[in-house]
Amino acid sequence: MRFVFSRRFYILLALGLIPLSLSWNFPVLRYIVLAYDILLISLAIFDYFFSRKLPEDFQITRNFSKRFAIGSKTEIHLNIENATERDFYIKLKDEYPPEMILNEKREEEFNVEAQTIADFYYVLTPPKRGKYEFGKTSVRFFSKLGLVWCQTDLGEEQSVKVYPNMQRAREMELKALGANNFLAVQRKSVRRGEGREFESMRDYVRGDELRHISWTTTAKRSKLTTRQYQIERDQTIIIALDAGRLMTGRIDDETKFDTAIHASLALMSAAAKGGDNCGLVVFGRKIKKYLPPKKGIAQMDAVLEALHDLEPELIEPSYSRAFQYLSSNLKKRAFVVILTDLVDKESSKELINSLKLLRPRHLPLVVTIGDRDLNATVSEIPKNVKEVFTQSAAEEIILQREAALRQVETLGGLALDVTTQTLAPQLLETYLRVKERGLL
Repeated sequence: MRFVFSRRFYILLALGLIPLSLSWNFPVLRYIVLAYDILLISLAIFDYFFSRKLPEDFQITRNFSKRFAIGSKTEIHLNIENATERDFYIKLKDEYPPEMILNEKREEEFNVEAQTIADFYYVLTPPKRGKYEFGKTSVRFFSKLGLVWCQTDLGEEQSVKVYPNMQRAREMELKALGANNFLAVQRKSVRRGEGREFESMRDYVRGDELRHISWTTTAKRSKLTTRQYQIERDQTIIIALDAGRLMTGRIDDETKFDTAIHASLALMSAAAKGGDNCGLVVFGRKIKKYLPPKKGIAQMDAVLEALHDLEPELIEPSYSRAFQYLSSNLKKRAFVVILTDLVDKESSKELINSLKLLRPRHLPLVVTIGDRDLNATVSEIPKNVKEVFTQSAAEEIILQREAALRQVETLGGLALDVTTQTLAPQLLETYLRVKERGLL
């Protein structure tokens, strides 16, 4: 039976024990106390069966203050509606996903008066992306005689999704581009006299390129006239996110994959302000997700939905399969940002060979997310033979990475070797530099 004896019951039970102190001289009192106890327990059980069900007009619903995002505190509100004619003194305990971090107590007791609505909330912080399950809300309430606490479950089980933290991505963008980040993107993406998108006509001035002269307009006006261009506003950006073995590495309690996700969102936000179309491909041995390049809020929501439950796998990624897929699906020239990591010759070799599938039609940017501890290991003075070998291995990995990135640049692409801390700033700066120079 789902009940707990109340304080009132224990007080009445204790009062029944007082006569036992006189039972030495009056043995009959023992039988009276026994009968009293049996009657009290029977009455408590009867009280439970008579009160164990809450009326249908007493309901609890669970609401959330906002969409769940990794590392972001979210309020969980329990709305208690008592549409009955009776007051209820209750204890609440909500069944939240055990994987989430509880920031405030999830239990409370209070009185809900008749024909009123009460609200209780607590705070959770999800540590990882994914799908989580809320159970029902356990409710304890006083029985009608007040001898027991009856227990029941109300509300509904709920599934919730934890998304990447968009606020964190925007903070990355703001920190990298400054307070005037919107103006910075606009200023660098709209520069007259450069690019391939026609903007207007103007009189020829000394120094203008002859290929920009409009001979048809010149003939009509009998005056040399030059076409004026601006960088295309609706260029295409594709982020290729590696979900292979090396992206499972953890730095500061976060995988490289999660760091890359938030840097990708920061880049997409900046690209949207620059008027560009942005898409996403997540790949391992196979293509896991693909979102064609688009712009707008709907595209950002689609990206968040696509990334909420994706995790890297302990397998080597197939660059050739991913780049072949992009080459087949991208008809327009694109800036392809590849977020990955390299530690050996084989993976570097495959990446370099596979880049030929993108060049020269597209402009690839290979971003390798290094291990900060690896660089720190090389800079320290070894204290024993073991550390000497460790440093030697670390230096070999670093040299291989540098050689691979130099080959990327030789093929006409761009390359960055960053840590998790410098990933977002350098990625956004490179994007603006590409826009400024009209490389697309």
